[in-house]
Amino acid sequence: MKKRRKIKSIILLTLSVVLFILYFFPFALVFINSFKDRLDIVSNPLALPKALSFENYISAFQTMNFMSALWNSILITLISVLLIIVFASMLAYFLVRWKWKMNGVILMLLVASMIIPFQALMIPFVSIYGNLGLLNSKWMLMFFYLGFGLSLATFMYHGFMKSIPVELEEAALIDGASRLQVFWLVVFPMLKPITVTIVILDVLWIWNDFLLPSLVLVSEGNRTIPLSTYYFFGQYTSSFGPAMAGLILAMIPIVIFFIILQKQVIKGVIDGAIK
Repeated sequence: MKKRRKIKSIILLTLSVVLFILYFFPFALVFINSFKDRLDIVSNPLALPKALSFENYISAFQTMNFMSALWNSILITLISVLLIIVFASMLAYFLVRWKWKMNGVILMLLVASMIIPFQALMIPFVSIYGNLGLLNSKWMLMFFYLGFGLSLATFMYHGFMKSIPVELEEAALIDGASRLQVFWLVVFPMLKPITVTIVILDVLWIWNDFLLPSLVLVSEGNRTIPLSTYYFFGQYTSSFGPAMAGLILAMIPIVIFFIILQKQVIKGVIDGAIK
């Protein structure tokens, strides 16, 4: 039995190391090549840089207009996620606590909307909103993120909220609390685990999204970080070195986000899974 356990532990450790290497290798490759010029990257992308030169990072920072793109990404991500959390949680609360027949239909429509791929909506999306003059606006992009992210968030809140006892809300109502106070002061704090899970999913989606902002944000001043990295890829040439440095710069804010909130993120995911 001991030998079998040792063999299993060795196999699991080996698989973990292999998976870690496979996962980490692309990031290491991008980081190594961010210090090299185009000729060195093309000739031998796996080789270590001959010297640590930050010219690619300086070029990427200037070309991307990094601070403006960073501000746009932070603003769009934070407000979009906040809107999704507020509207999805309130909608799920309404669907769970009010036993109306139409509520089941609304939930079915929300679930069905998740099946439709965004690529199927691209052409009418650009055509209709372009003719209305509603494109090229960060605030309109946040509205679009709310529409596309509401279904999944409401579905997740709906399943989690059914496990919350109604008696807690009834006690608060008897004490004189309004329905809004009951939701925000009693129900919503209990939704923290699933809220953290939704925040993780939506932050990763919105921060890294390229397709939707590329359709909505036309002017350079409104572009996000993923759109700014597209500056390095032209029709005939590509600046691989600055592009690699730009990708590293784009990853730094989201990595800092997870480092700061890693305890809350892990606890939220575990609590949400248990629920």
